Amino acid sequence: MNETNNNVTVENKPAKKKVTFWSVFKYFLVFFLGSFAGTVISVLFIVLIVMGVLGLNQDRLAKLAGKSDFVTDKTLEKIDTLEKYIDAYYYEDVDKEDLENGLFYGIMNGVGDPYTVYYTPEEYEDMKASWNGNYEGIGAYLKMNQDYGYPQIESFIDGGAAKESGAIKEGDFIVAVDGEEVYGQTLDEVVSKIRGPEGTTVTLTLEGDAGKYDVTLERRKIDTPTIKYEAKEDGIWYIQITEFDSVTTDQFRDAYKEAKEADMKGLIIDLRGNPGGNLDVVVDICREILPKGMIVYTEDKYGQRNEYKCNGDNEIDVPLVVLIDGGSASASEIMAGAIKDYGIGTLIGTKTYGKGIVQSIIPLTDGSAIKITTSKYYTPNGNNIHKIGIEPDEEVTFDSDKYLEDETDNQLDYAMDYLKDLID
Repeated sequence: MNETNNNVTVENKPAKKKVTFWSVFKYFLVFFLGSFAGTVISVLFIVLIVMGVLGLNQDRLAKLAGKSDFVTDKTLEKIDTLEKYIDAYYYEDVDKEDLENGLFYGIMNGVGDPYTVYYTPEEYEDMKASWNGNYEGIGAYLKMNQDYGYPQIESFIDGGAAKESGAIKEGDFIVAVDGEEVYGQTLDEVVSKIRGPEGTTVTLTLEGDAGKYDVTLERRKIDTPTIKYEAKEDGIWYIQITEFDSVTTDQFRDAYKEAKEADMKGLIIDLRGNPGGNLDVVVDICREILPKGMIVYTEDKYGQRNEYKCNGDNEIDVPLVVLIDGGSASASEIMAGAIKDYGIGTLIGTKTYGKGIVQSIIPLTDGSAIKITTSKYYTPNGNNIHKIGIEPDEEVTFDSDKYLEDETDNQLDYAMDYLKDLID
């Protein structure tokens, strides 16, 4: 960002004593960080873990109970000075809560890890809804049209009010929510206005080919579909897993059960573009197809290891292909890595993303939360693929031009031909 120097010289002289947000907050910060150990230890017993389990070994307990190395009197003095400069010179009034959150964001950002972050209470609630694979809303996916500054309807979720209304069309612009113009707002801001408690209503003003119109919709609790499946020719079944949320296990089991009852001859599991998700979920799904043995294990900096195993009771007995690409990450790589290590299936596509680290969520007493990278994970053969990825057994690059031309999926076609040869 370019800054304009107006040649204003400010002497760093002590200001007159006054009670400000930051003069109070600095003492709160000392208390907060000093009591952080007790807070974390207490909430660890109710911690919601996304991936991995935090162990309370002596080294970690000692660090939680110890004094902070970086929040010193000098740090607090600098915070107070910055607050005074903002109050004196910033051209508009500043929301003190935003500044406070900025401190917390900054502490976590200072780790230098994009996966170690701070969540406000509102952000944490939204995140929990996404983990659960359900939310309360109208049942539509939105995308932001940067050229027009309005969000657009991208697609619908079955069972949602948006689809059932029959009035809303894909591609229509949302120009207002409950009478409030949304031009120039971020997609997250618009989505937060549309979502709300089940049973309440929201009125959208939309504009499309038919002109501008209003639709009032009742919000519902909606399970986001994370599994798509269908029977292909020659007894081959296709199951796509878009992410690993809490609803995904049952959705996968339903699809897999239907395929087996239909005398499935071969299976394609599509993990392309799957960014990952919940460790427990991918482990449970792997238990539906893997042989007896290790699925994945994690290890933290203290050498503490957690193992996730399969009893082998449900080992798949038909030829298996797994589609992967650069968008297959984290939990997707756990599944792909285990399948490759055991040799029970063939990976087709391109190299995966390479995220071999585990994050844990720690909720704090004020409703906020932190996410911290706590360990590395390893495939059954002891491979950590972080920043490396998993190579396919058969490399097939996606032909995007062909797909745009007539929706031909050359990677899926290759997988179909590969399985047909094995079945014959």
